[in-house]
Amino acid sequence: MGSLWMLVAAVLFACMGVFVKLGAAYFSHVELVFYRSVIGLLLVYLIMRSHHISAATQHWRNHLWRGLSGTVALILFFYCITVLPLATAITLNYTAPLFLTLLTMLVFKDKFHLPLTIAIGLGFLGVVLLLHPTLQHEQLLTGLLGLISGFLAGVAYLNVKQLGMLGEPVTRTVFYFSLIATLGSGALMLFDTMHAVTLEGLLILLGLGGTATLAQLAMTRAYLVGKTLVVGSLAYSTIVIASLFGMLLWNETLSPSSWSGMALIIASGVLSLHLSPRHPSPTPTEREK
Repeated sequence: MGSLWMLVAAVLFACMGVFVKLGAAYFSHVELVFYRSVIGLLLVYLIMRSHHISAATQHWRNHLWRGLSGTVALILFFYCITVLPLATAITLNYTAPLFLTLLTMLVFKDKFHLPLTIAIGLGFLGVVLLLHPTLQHEQLLTGLLGLISGFLAGVAYLNVKQLGMLGEPVTRTVFYFSLIATLGSGALMLFDTMHAVTLEGLLILLGLGGTATLAQLAMTRAYLVGKTLVVGSLAYSTIVIASLFGMLLWNETLSPSSWSGMALIIASGVLSLHLSPRHPSPTPTEREK
């Protein structure tokens, strides 16, 4: 039953994507990252205070790299959501586990074996199929940016893995990520138009920050009390739920090759989870999509 918390997180992550898409009518994608990060920062700070967890750390370089890679990944992810179909944007961000597998194999100097190599290859074949319809359109660059967001999210997850091996608490890792994302997106806002927060915009921001934070908590609980492989596999249900939201709310349609690409990426991610070598790892704390 514990693994089913990942389904709760999947619904909330998909809802976060909906709020980003709705928020694009009121704010830029950088503003959305800023407000989402501020709300998350305040909530995680309160959690740290209630559990008497200090923000002091000896591993500030690791937190800095995790924060920078995660922030850029989040900015690109939010931008893609505002431009691409919701399911496409989220699927591209969910290539992060494929990149994480590759990076982990390189960092820990593990040997690639044929089944894992085939699984990863299927995932990137899925990316080609997913991006292929955009080759005739102006959305190709955006699709590539979405793929970059997946790569940077993989880098961020590798840093999270290393922080966990160093004994850093989950909440401290989330705190510094939220802090860096707040400062980084806040600085970028100074070079762009800042929009007034209307009542409708405020409700969207609260929905965005709330669903993102609750999704993190549900995901964390899933990895704490559930089976890791089951939880990791269920995480891909976010793509299915986002597809339904896209069709229901914006009448988004995808080509057969796009659906095939999404299916290959999901299958590749699940296979990679089962075939990758095991290393001590922390509870995943973020899904920068």
